[in-house]
Amino acid sequence: MTSSELGREGERIAADFLTARGHRIMDQNYRFGREEIDIVSFEPTPADDGGEIVFVEVKARRGTGFGRPEDAVGEAKQKAIRRVAEAWLHERKLFPSPVRFDVIAVLFDKGEPTVEHFENAFGYFG
Repeated sequence: MTSSELGREGERIAADFLTARGHRIMDQNYRFGREEIDIVSFEPTPADDGGEIVFVEVKARRGTGFGRPEDAVGEAKQKAIRRVAEAWLHERKLFPSPVRFDVIAVLFDKGEPTVEHFENAFGYFG
């Protein structure tokens, strides 16, 4: 599997993971300039009377030889994701809305891929 195939498979697994937990996928691979957000979902409240928009960065790796997948979402990447999220919200006239930023790490190490979901991985204002 090439790196781009690994990334696409990781994003598919992450979208399925979120959907199984009640998220509604709103957008995938949204680009603004040269930057991208992997998944935009809506997580309703348990009573389905509200919720929040979730911007999700997916990181997939074959192993941990170069560190854990979630470690690849550093300060520069977080800043880029915030810029793209703001553009996405403005484009859809959803600014301001309750939002959060999550990271999903997919590790293809041995056998079945493992998925870790880091909710509120970083804040909107950094």
